[in-house]
Amino acid sequence: MMNISFENIDIIGNVINENELYKHYHYPEMLSRYSSNFIEFKIMPTLNELLEAEQFMRDFHLKNGQYHVEFVFPQDKEIAVELIEHLNNQDYSIEKNELYVINPSEFPEVKVDKDICVEKVDSVRLMEYLRIQYELDLQYGENFANEKQDLMKRNYNNENVIQIIAYYKDMPAGAVDVILTEEFAEIDNLFVLESLQRKGIGSILQKFVMDTYKDRKVILVADGDDTPREMYQRQNYQYLGFQYEVLKVYNE
Repeated sequence: MMNISFENIDIIGNVINENELYKHYHYPEMLSRYSSNFIEFKIMPTLNELLEAEQFMRDFHLKNGQYHVEFVFPQDKEIAVELIEHLNNQDYSIEKNELYVINPSEFPEVKVDKDICVEKVDSVRLMEYLRIQYELDLQYGENFANEKQDLMKRNYNNENVIQIIAYYKDMPAGAVDVILTEEFAEIDNLFVLESLQRKGIGSILQKFVMDTYKDRKVILVADGDDTPREMYQRQNYQYLGFQYEVLKVYNE
């Protein structure tokens, strides 16, 4: 298999500074999106290097009215004990993300359900897609939900981002975005409304992606501590590696 890594995963954000230690991502169009405004370490930092980057990010974000610090560590590297101790003492959340790939032909067959319909988002379905996303994003605050709406409108006009919506008994039930490159179709933002989960909607959304992009490998990132990763493993996705990210949110 070709060499696939987290570098193949799309990042919404701009590299505004890069040195031997890290890349600094910033996305002024959506300052509230943590995973668009962060530092990605190219090599594992020492404690002093982490402290310096932490102070830099804190100062930089405060100037922009941002109240978080997020770091992403190198792929397949465990975080040193002294760094873990500092992160825990400073109340960072620590997440382990996992990278998966599948050839579309290896995805299991999915039982057809006449109550479930999946369509690409077009001008007719855009408002339903935006509305269901807004309802989901409100849990992260109204400002985030509104900024996310603008992002999704930009994506609608981006030929490399395909937005897909699922209906259950003609009502919007879930959605997924597919980010296209020459070699890959990346599954992103896959969700099903909580009240409609366990009906096979998520699998049917994925199957739609597999059938539509048979000529590409399908990749995605899963939360290493969450249950969807178990679903992906059952669906024949191949595990490729892990990456830690840490986040601290400050009181405004």
